[in-house]
Amino acid sequence: MTLEELSETYREAAKPLRERLKQLRMELVTETNPQIAFCLKTRIAQMTPILTQLNELAELTEHYYERGYWRSEKYTQ
Repeated sequence: MTLEELSETYREAAKPLRERLKQLRMELVTETNPQIAFCLKTRIAQMTPILTQLNELAELTEHYYERGYWRSEKYTQ
């Protein structure tokens, strides 16, 4: 498997997570119970960095071998 193919795997893994975050945010807007709203906010806060990391890794692996592509030190050190 090449890194470019791996980037597609990351993108595919991000799709259901993105959809779930969208659902949670929609639920949060209509939620009136403060305890449930707190739980929704907590879940969103836990899932958001995971989605961010999946997107960053997809971008990195897709362009890793391109000349001049800036690679984040977060993943290359």
